[in-house]
Amino acid sequence: MLDIELKWLAVLLVNFLVLVYVLNILLFRPLLALFKERENSVKGSLDAAKEMDSKKEEGIEKMNKELSEARHGAKDAFEKLREEGLNSQKAFMAEAEVQAAAMLQKAREELKAEAEKAKTALKADAEKFSEDIVRKLVKA
Repeated sequence: MLDIELKWLAVLLVNFLVLVYVLNILLFRPLLALFKERENSVKGSLDAAKEMDSKKEEGIEKMNKELSEARHGAKDAFEKLREEGLNSQKAFMAEAEVQAAAMLQKAREELKAEAEKAKTALKADAEKFSEDIVRKLVKA
């Protein structure tokens, strides 16, 4: 069987404890500190990303609100200009109707005058022809 001596067991135990103590100071504590620092860095980055995301959402909401207001303003301006255009069109149409009525009245008056002139000329021609016919009949 195995023969275990107490003095070597004690030396191995002391050696193990010293090694654990030295490794704790040289390896385990710096690694734990490094892991904590890394965890804090990751947590800080995640918090910063969440903050940036919330700012992005606020910016998008603000932009959408401004865009909506701009659309509303553009719609109001369009309606105002459309109304002004319709009013101008109505005014031009009314003016054109007045001018057309005046031109039509003037044309009727000119036509009446021409008709009177033609009637007068026809009466004169008719009288002349009737006198010529009467002369020819009387001669014959």
